[in-house]
Amino acid sequence: QVQLVESGGGLVQAGGSLRLSCAASGRTFSLYHMGWFRQIPGKEREFVSRIKYTGSSTYYADSVKGRFTISRDNAKNTVYLEMNSLKPEDTAVYYCAAAPSGYGWPPSQYTTWGQGTQVTVSS
Repeated sequence: QVQLVESGGGLVQAGGSLRLSCAASGRTFSLYHMGWFRQIPGKEREFVSRIKYTGSSTYYADSVKGRFTISRDNAKNTVYLEMNSLKPEDTAVYYCAAAPSGYGWPPSQYTTWGQGTQVTVSS
């Protein structure tokens, strides 16, 4: 029911900031938990952060905790990932994903994925 499109990726220097956006085209965005993942070629996809459908709860991977902030604006059908103090190891393709909230929190499976946006952090 929901389609996702990421944007905001690009090239940034180490220590810089970047804000990713994920726009949902469906009418039921507010019923989905949302997550951000990233992947480096040849490596497993890595969980980055998630946010509850209401926006009342968030969770972060240890690698980004304190540096990244996930948020959502249900009125705009958009989830964001604010990335600060970026490191070269943050370089990856970043994906947003949606999980139906009806199955509980935290989500065990994300059913819809975006196409990804490249983030490159130079040293």
